[in-house]
Amino acid sequence: MTTTIDPLTDAQSAVALPTSTRAWHLVSRPVGEPTGDNVAIDAVELAPLAEGEILVANEYLSVDPYMRGRMSDKKSYIEPYAVGAPLDGPAIGRVIASRADGYAVGDHVFHGLGWREHAVLDAATVYKVDPNLAPLPAYLGVLGVPGVTAYIGIERFAELTGGETVYVSGAAGAVGSVVGQIARLKGAARVIGSAGSDEKVAQLVDEFGFDAAFNYKTRPIADSLAELAPEGIDVFFDNVGGEALEAAIGALNTHARIVLSGMVSQYNGEPVVGPRNIWNLAVTRSSLRTFMVTEEMDLQPQFFQEAAGWLASGALRYRETVVDGFENTLDAYSAMMRGENTGKMLVRL
Repeated sequence: MTTTIDPLTDAQSAVALPTSTRAWHLVSRPVGEPTGDNVAIDAVELAPLAEGEILVANEYLSVDPYMRGRMSDKKSYIEPYAVGAPLDGPAIGRVIASRADGYAVGDHVFHGLGWREHAVLDAATVYKVDPNLAPLPAYLGVLGVPGVTAYIGIERFAELTGGETVYVSGAAGAVGSVVGQIARLKGAARVIGSAGSDEKVAQLVDEFGFDAAFNYKTRPIADSLAELAPEGIDVFFDNVGGEALEAAIGALNTHARIVLSGMVSQYNGEPVVGPRNIWNLAVTRSSLRTFMVTEEMDLQPQFFQEAAGWLASGALRYRETVVDGFENTLDAYSAMMRGENTGKMLVRL
C-alpha cells in the first residue's frame, strides 16, 4: 500500500511513498549458527514523517560479527535484539523524502537501521556520505566502522613506536586487512597475518602488503608464529580469539600489547579454546587492551583525514564481498561468519 506523506515539497508530494517495508526480524534466539528458523522477513509499518525526519531507501546493508551477540540475551556491550522485532545495523540509504533541514531527496546517508529496505530516521542520527568522493560501499567498510576500528586500535591502543612485529588474526576481514596496512604505515617493521585459505594468504601479501601470512587451518598457529616471527611479537591485534589468542600469548615479547577487537571463533557458542597460558602476560609484563569504538570516536576526524590521503595515494587498499538481493541478507551474514568473505561483507539491494 502506498500513500503521500504531507507536508513535503511539491516534488515529494507528487510521488507515492511507501507506508510499509520489508525487514528481517528475530523470530527466536539461536543456539549455534542462526538459521531461517531464527530470523525471517516480515513487514514493518513506516510512520509518517515528523519534523526533522527523513525517509530513506536502503542501497547497501552491512552484516557484522557483533550482530551474533545481539541475537542472544547475554550481557554484552550493546543491547540485544528483541525477539519479534526487526534487526538493525549499519546501512547506506538514499533519501526519498525529507522534513529535515539540510537533507534533500537524492542525498545519501549512513545510518543504523539496516536489515530492512526502507527506514524513517531522525536526521540527527545520520550523516551524509558523498558518492563522488568514495564509492558508497566504502562508507560501510574502509571508511566506516571497520576502518575506524582498525585505526583506533592501532593509533590509540597498540602504541607503536616504530620497529615492532605485529600479528593480526582474521587478517583478510574488513577490520584485519586495514589493521595490517595501518600498522605498517604507522611504523611497524614486520606485519604478519593469518587467514582461512591459501587464496586469502596470498592476498594479504600481494595486495595488502603484509610481510608474511599463513593459513591457520593447515598448521598449528603456534608453529607458524615460531617460523614467521622467531624473535616474538610486540603487538597482537586479535579478531578471532581461541587458538589464535593462546598462540599469540605464547609468542609475546616483553612489554607486548594485545589489542582485543573481537572473538569471532566463539560467537556461535562454540567451546572455548584457550588461552591456557594467560600467566605469560605476567611473565612478559604484557597488557591486554580492549575498547569500544563508539567511545573513541574523537579520533574519527583524524582517521578520515589520514585515510583520504592513503586511499588517494594507493597506500591503503581494500576489498569488498558484495551479495546481491535483500532476500540473501542471512546468507551473506552466515558466509561472513564462516570467513568466506575477503574484506567487508555487504548486501546490495
